[in-house]
Amino acid sequence: MRTYRFATADVFTDRQFGGNQLAVILDARGLTDDEMLAITREFNFSESTFVLPPERGGARRVRIFTPGGEVPFAGHPTIGTAHVLFALGELRTSAAEASIVLEENVGDVPVRVRLPNAGTAELGGIEPSFAQLSVAQLPEERPTIDVPALADVLSLDAADFVGGEWAPVAASCGLPFVIAPLRTRDAVSRARVRLDAWEQRFPADAWTREIMVVAMDAGAPGFDARARVFVPGLSVPEDPATGSCNAALGGYLARRTPRLDGTLRWAVEQGVEMGRPSRLEIEVDKQAGAITAVRVGGASVVVSRGELTLR
Repeated sequence: MRTYRFATADVFTDRQFGGNQLAVILDARGLTDDEMLAITREFNFSESTFVLPPERGGARRVRIFTPGGEVPFAGHPTIGTAHVLFALGELRTSAAEASIVLEENVGDVPVRVRLPNAGTAELGGIEPSFAQLSVAQLPEERPTIDVPALADVLSLDAADFVGGEWAPVAASCGLPFVIAPLRTRDAVSRARVRLDAWEQRFPADAWTREIMVVAMDAGAPGFDARARVFVPGLSVPEDPATGSCNAALGGYLARRTPRLDGTLRWAVEQGVEMGRPSRLEIEVDKQAGAITAVRVGGASVVVSRGELTLR
């Protein structure tokens, strides 16, 4: 028998049972690709991560799986894995902040964590109060299906979409999504993916089949936007907090913001309709109108620890 230690965390939330669930296998040496996928499906979260020794001088190598297969990059697994490694004492620092690099299939992903003054002895390390990743790939955009077709997929009316300069596009910072701005939070809440229309409009070889609907009409104090993310192509009907998609959203918003220089910031509320409210904080740096960096951050909370035995 082989035994593997794991921890679970809720990511992009400051309290248990919100945000996006994540399972972290703390030392995945000896696991095959098929075993990693089987373990991910057993946890049945939107993603699980498998931590391995570094290969390029980073803190750790991290592989990320959804129930549908391995992905090159994802935000909540990156943030959550960094949080867990410090909270359980796998990584340590005596400073109030630490910067590490997690080696992912997309490339080297820098992560900065903030740590409170007091440790959490019951977990073995210091549980960070905040973690923020910097994308390894700057945002890119490509055309996507037209508004009437997307409205059909999402059970919405074409009038629900902002359109014009804010028309839907496919965008990516390492994992692509369709970004679909809607006029109101009500439209965001009404969105429902029709799988028959989704399969027809988004063939299996499309650059992306995953969809974010977003309204710059958060309503809740302290937020700038309300979003939902549908990921049926990765066997995740809806995701409560999606860092990789919010990174792409940051690029989308920054390109359409007239400001040429400085740091732009947005706070996005996601997961409300699922009963798992999440807060994702986006930062985008611009110089002379060009995007030079994208960062996404938030809080996380460790929920459980245990051992997984493979017979």
